[in-house]
Amino acid sequence: MGSAHKIVSSGMENIEIMGLVAAVLTTYSIVPQVHKTWRNKSTKDISLTMYMAMFLGVVLWLIYGIYHESVPMILANFITAVLLFVMIVLKLKYK
Repeated sequence: MGSAHKIVSSGMENIEIMGLVAAVLTTYSIVPQVHKTWRNKSTKDISLTMYMAMFLGVVLWLIYGIYHESVPMILANFITAVLLFVMIVLKLKYK
């Protein structure tokens, strides 16, 4: 039973690492668009509906992460929600 426990424990650690990598990649994926929009002050080709739907989905994931006390999920979705909110504000500002 000891070796089986070690396998499960190391598997969970690998899953946590994979989750953290996924969180970093998906959160970072929004940064280039925020930067480009901020720099160019143009949102002509950006869909407000898509960003609003994504924002709502991320806020729901944030609530889910809080409920399950998942720090990676909370951090990733909080940062993503902030970035998406900035994009929504920029879209409305530079319409």
